[in-house]
Amino acid sequence: MSIQPENIAVIRKAGIIAVVGNAVLAIIKLVAGFISGSAALIGDGIDSTGDVLIGAMTLIVAKIISKPADPEHPWGHGRAEAIATAALSFIIFFLGAQLIVNSVTNLIDGQSPMAPSVLALIVTVISIVGKIILARSQFILGKRAGSSMIQANGKNMTGDIMISLGVLFGLIVSMLTGTGYADSIVAVAIGAWIVWTAIGIFLEANLELMDGSKDLEPYKEIFDAVASVEGASNPHRARMRRIGGLWDISFDIDVDPNLTVYDAHLIAEELEDEIRLRMEDVADIMIHVEPPGDDQDEEFGVSEEHTSSDKGSTE
Repeated sequence: MSIQPENIAVIRKAGIIAVVGNAVLAIIKLVAGFISGSAALIGDGIDSTGDVLIGAMTLIVAKIISKPADPEHPWGHGRAEAIATAALSFIIFFLGAQLIVNSVTNLIDGQSPMAPSVLALIVTVISIVGKIILARSQFILGKRAGSSMIQANGKNMTGDIMISLGVLFGLIVSMLTGTGYADSIVAVAIGAWIVWTAIGIFLEANLELMDGSKDLEPYKEIFDAVASVEGASNPHRARMRRIGGLWDISFDIDVDPNLTVYDAHLIAEELEDEIRLRMEDVADIMIHVEPPGDDQDEEFGVSEEHTSSDKGSTE
């Protein structure tokens, strides 16, 4: 399956905005951090540098997933997005861990610089405003393109806003007390936040790579569609997975065993149309028809009994 050209264009736009916006913020924060002596602001700048890498990776992935399916990749290249997201989570994790190690080392060694200057305060306020704009743009564009990677980047930038607010608090305390200890402590907290964000992004990407699902609500849409089509019953062995923001769906249904192959095909075709009316971003639907009572050896997939029991997610 291939990603729609308009979605590719949106992903590229989101990537360009992320690269340019975060590059400007990263340079400003790193320069101001070194000049003012704020470890927390330097850490915030490092985090923005990671966001630049995410934006750059977005542009690369947009090119890869735009390729059509081929014999070697019959489902297309949409998985590249989840793979890139998982890889980026490791980069973000490393940046956060490195910041924690450096800040803790400074605190243990008793290296407490002078309180940061007003310059750091001004740059942090600029960073907060800039991150709010960038995060909002990523959420809007990510939703429009159905891109998990762009939406994950939006979540990451929302976390960056909290980071910058923490930096602002640390700077104010350091300036009031005249020491840099508070700034270093905040830097450790920022590093922990970055690590936590990286873990969350990895788990999101891993869920898609493992063909998992957070909830069973989408399956209810399928089962409701089956109930609305005459001649179709007992939907079972349903499996849904996301590939590049698009749904790949397969499931079995029972039909009258006395029907001709053509009539059974018409029922499956009507059901497919009904599902596409009820759900967005559906790339492919595979429906297997069989006579009633042929599902006794069912070993995998989701059935109506699973959605009615509300047991949670499926893998």
